[in-house]
Amino acid sequence: MRARLAALLLPAVLAVVPAAAQPAPPSMPAAPPQMTGTDLSFDTAVLQGLDKVTARVVTVEAPVGAPVHVGALEIIVRACKKRRPEDQPESAAFLDIWELRKDQPAAALFRGWMFASSPALSAMEHPVYDIWVLDCRGKTR
Repeated sequence: MRARLAALLLPAVLAVVPAAAQPAPPSMPAAPPQMTGTDLSFDTAVLQGLDKVTARVVTVEAPVGAPVHVGALEIIVRACKKRRPEDQPESAAFLDIWELRKDQPAAALFRGWMFASSPALSAMEHPVYDIWVLDCRGKTR
């Protein structure tokens, strides 16, 4: 009887042991960076663009409110903010991005904040171009 009970319990014990030995799942990623009202506003955003077809990377300085072009994209920076020097470093820009097509109206691709420390957090989805924020520069506003 004892041998039979052991034979029945052994598979159950062996099934539980590997589950208990599994590592804990990875923790959730950190919350997105928050920009506050005490951040410094700058008049120029430094952006980088990648043409995925040609593998060409360009860096542009985009004044707030003025359109700049990267390939077939038109980008207008609406705001560029940077944390104060005593805080954890972070730059973020609010961007409007359109694709300009010949003989067609401009197609809106992206509108929102992009963070320099987390480019994938709020990325523009496009088959040919990637755009990301590097920094905020210039005069404070």
